[in-house]
Amino acid sequence: MFTLSELEDAHRLITTRMPATPQYAWPQLAREVGTEVWVKHENHTPTGSFKVRGAFTFIDWLTRTHPESPGIITATRGNHGQGQSLAATRAGLKAVIYAPHGNSVEKNAAMRAFGANLIEFGDDFDEAKEEALRVATTEGLAFVPPFHKELVRGVATYAYELLLAQPDLDTLYVPIGCGSGICGCIAARDALSRATRIVGVVSENAQTAKLSAEARRPIETNSANTFADGMAVRMPVKAALDIYSDGADRILTVSDDAVARAIRIYYRGIHNLAEGAGAAALAALIQEKDRMAGQKVAVILTGGNIDTDWFLTVMQGGVPSV
Repeated sequence: MFTLSELEDAHRLITTRMPATPQYAWPQLAREVGTEVWVKHENHTPTGSFKVRGAFTFIDWLTRTHPESPGIITATRGNHGQGQSLAATRAGLKAVIYAPHGNSVEKNAAMRAFGANLIEFGDDFDEAKEEALRVATTEGLAFVPPFHKELVRGVATYAYELLLAQPDLDTLYVPIGCGSGICGCIAARDALSRATRIVGVVSENAQTAKLSAEARRPIETNSANTFADGMAVRMPVKAALDIYSDGADRILTVSDDAVARAIRIYYRGIHNLAEGAGAAALAALIQEKDRMAGQKVAVILTGGNIDTDWFLTVMQGGVPSV
């Protein structure tokens, strides 16, 4: 998907805007899982999520190729919108962000703090996206899709960092929403010629990526009701599906109970916050811990932007309702 030179260029660009995130092998997690576990801490970016990496490369591409554009418009459940808001406003561009009604209150507040004009519309991400597309044509704003080559090139830099630091990883677990994360991992692995197996993770309540990969065609689901909102997608992005259908070793489902438990393990074990999707990779690894015995594995903690009320519910042993 990308040459090594293209990823190196992306990494140079991004590290002028933020430092590389750390990766640690935590013994607390090794005791939980029974094998060596590395965590890539994308919860330590300027927006608390991996998405800002793709925002930096996308906005850089946009300002070079469409200098006439007054700004961007996009739809999000939060992390994509935070990254786009930060990158766009830093570049002097307008940022209009659509989020569905009932979206995370704290993610909405963060997007506004990063400079977004935030508009709530629709009952889920897909409805918000359709409205953002409509408005983009009437207001002359550049629509930022949930999946784009320049987004993936930026996102791939976290896997590039991880696989440079730990070139002998056997297996890497990563959650799937619209697909930039897992496609970035596949791209970095292939560009660096690593043998690491990539395992995708979806919510059992939002299985479109898994069902579509198995069917080799897009399969829309009727709902995506999970508090792991970074994975709450009803329809896969075809361009992403084409990549992870072939590039992923397998795709697993995890329950909201398992995700909530993984959030508790992260906080009690290593005192790091993980949002639902951010904990999904660890939940899947725990599910497969017998299979992973003796391997060197990694999980992507993709983000730590969980609302306070949800976090309190999780830490009291519950599962947030959606």
